[in-house]
Amino acid sequence: MVLRATRARRIATATAFGGGGLTLLGASTVALLYLQTRIAARTIGLTTWKRPRVNGVYGSGEGAPVRLVMMGDSTAAGFAVSDPLQTPACLIASGLSAAADRPVRLRDVARVGATSGDLHAQLDKVRERPVDVAVVFIGANDVIRRVRPADSVQHLREVVRALSLAGAAVVVATCPDLGTVQPIPQPLRSIARRASRQLAAAQTIAVVEEGGRTVALSDLFADDLELRPDEMFGPDRFHPSARGYAQAATAVLPSVCAALGLLPDSIGWRHPDEDVLPVDRAAVEAAEQAGSTVSPAGVVEGGRGGPRGLLARLLRRGPESASDEADSETDSDSVNATPDTGVRNPTG
Repeated sequence: MVLRATRARRIATATAFGGGGLTLLGASTVALLYLQTRIAARTIGLTTWKRPRVNGVYGSGEGAPVRLVMMGDSTAAGFAVSDPLQTPACLIASGLSAAADRPVRLRDVARVGATSGDLHAQLDKVRERPVDVAVVFIGANDVIRRVRPADSVQHLREVVRALSLAGAAVVVATCPDLGTVQPIPQPLRSIARRASRQLAAAQTIAVVEEGGRTVALSDLFADDLELRPDEMFGPDRFHPSARGYAQAATAVLPSVCAALGLLPDSIGWRHPDEDVLPVDRAAVEAAEQAGSTVSPAGVVEGGRGGPRGLLARLLRRGPESASDEADSETDSDSVNATPDTGVRNPTG
């Protein structure tokens, strides 16, 4: 635990201390990863997708709409689903509206294939309007494309800082466990799992240090993959299915509500008072347990007040099935959506 926490801390702070060349994997491992990724690419199917229209106002109620921005990669975009109400963005917007008893104005600027470096361009698209809460799904493409983890984390840190300084609450769904993707063969799958979780831990440290909170996707689909292996991934066998997106949205929604002060952090979680830890330890533990959330919890007493003294609150997800909750709580008849008219055709 201490060794892994130290490694995550080094990745999260590498740029600041001149370690921009720090990598998760050795040169020989990277070569193997590259070769087997090409094999996996031939195995993963191709999907033609017309992006559904999701931007608009969801739900109803008193008061001005909550302004929600969705950023990140294909998961944030809802790649491969055709019904907008099945995308994570719409599911989160609808759930947030119900919790706030207010309409939610959604703007999704996520891009299929995006890495952390692409978040700056997405941020530029939303700078002109105030944002109440930003939800970011990012990290998988950084691992797949062998982006230096220190660079990846630094990009994320800068965007979270900018959003926080602008007054937005920020919730980041960290890098998922790519070891759950079946077309990826061994030993690449084990390597991908280790790289994914190390990046997720480093992302958590950076996000919490900048005032945001994280939700660990990790192996979110692991249990359901054993019971329903054909239901959690879409036709390309790489991106989630509608059921998988519902499970991801259900994992993230409580943190979005808590970030806006709509729900106590403890709702939907077990042992809410037990784990206040140094941020690096909390980050590593969260990366190992899907659905866990990490948020700032003050500074170590007697510390210097810098990031290394930061405490984080670690909350672990309860045993109930997120996908079952999403099935029972999501009803398209209850959603009042007025989407914009723009349709995009992402190419990668």
